[in-house]
Amino acid sequence: MTSTAHFLQGVFPFEGKGMDAPFPLDSGLSYTVPLGMVTQPVYFRGGNTSDDLVYVCLMRDGKPMRYFPIGARGDVHVPLRVVEDVDGGTTLEIFLAAPEGVTGNVVIDLGMVDV
Repeated sequence: MTSTAHFLQGVFPFEGKGMDAPFPLDSGLSYTVPLGMVTQPVYFRGGNTSDDLVYVCLMRDGKPMRYFPIGARGDVHVPLRVVEDVDGGTTLEIFLAAPEGVTGNVVIDLGMVDV
């Protein structure tokens, strides 16, 4: 079996719009699974420089799939292997929510593998 790793990662500045208003962080934080393939999210790592709780929302075709809260000046590592397969043609995107007006940077690292 052949597999290919993919990563959505980087350090991104943000300004919160409210905890109920997640927004896309960057156009580069999007991945469309190739048709005929299945992608498995393997892990999520994140860090938050702000003094407030924020959360990262992994979106699947525009709908929330997973939520990853990151505490004030905190970090998180979540193993995801064997959680679920994502079918070909599906688009995954990373959104962020933070209290309105809160600014900071987040470190994002989502590892996936196509099988």
